[in-house]
Amino acid sequence: MAVVLQAASREALASAGARLDAFADKAKVDVLVQVGEELFAIAELLVAQKALRRLLGDPAADESARVALAQQVLGSKVSKPTFEQLTGLLRARWSRSLDLVDGVESLARQATLAAAEKNGKLDDVEDELFRFGRILDREPQLNGLLADTATPVGGRTALLDQVLGGKVSTTTATLLRQTVRLPRGRHLDVIAEELAELAAARRDRSVAKVRTAVALTSEQEQKLVDKLTRLYGRAISLQVELDERLLGGLVVQVGDEVIDGSVAGKLAAARRTLPS
Repeated sequence: MAVVLQAASREALASAGARLDAFADKAKVDVLVQVGEELFAIAELLVAQKALRRLLGDPAADESARVALAQQVLGSKVSKPTFEQLTGLLRARWSRSLDLVDGVESLARQATLAAAEKNGKLDDVEDELFRFGRILDREPQLNGLLADTATPVGGRTALLDQVLGGKVSTTTATLLRQTVRLPRGRHLDVIAEELAELAAARRDRSVAKVRTAVALTSEQEQKLVDKLTRLYGRAISLQVELDERLLGGLVVQVGDEVIDGSVAGKLAAARRTLPS
């Protein structure tokens, strides 16, 4: 089931996700893999150590004190990029301390999926996650065994590995294994489908929606693809739409980022600078 967060936690998670995306655009694959693994480990630690979780997620505590505590406990055990992502989470205000775990886990998933994205494996990961969710939906006994926290975690992950049989990508196996390690009372078939949706959403970030006043030639489209690929550090595909209202130039949207190089946009910007 999807996590329902209160307003403060939703804002904190959205900001953290944006920071992770900005970092992932420039990071190398091996760094993203490491960040994902370390954040997953931190999420497990926060679930196991309730006192630590309460201290780090206490909305009434000073943010500098929370960061200092994390530095003392984790600073020497994780990489600098991981600690920077964690620091962003700790400086945010969470509605309740348990939401901090959701934030850490969410960033771990994003980093892991971003690595697959840069490796060109994201489509495969999305398909594998969706298919595994369907398997669990059809096999309630297997679903229950994988989520049964009365069974030692080693036994549950061994069962998962047996079911997967080495037939899925490393990214898919990592995401599913972490879900089994830390079910937190959630339905695993639903989580698998949610992970597939996250992969699909991340793939959509690699689509550049382009509005142009005049049709682009094949050569112009390829040049634009090349420039955007260099800019974002990942393969980009175009969705081009004609819009004569732009008068000239282009408007390009990749994810939430908009680059307005249209004549209409420049005129609007110029009008905003004129004295009223």
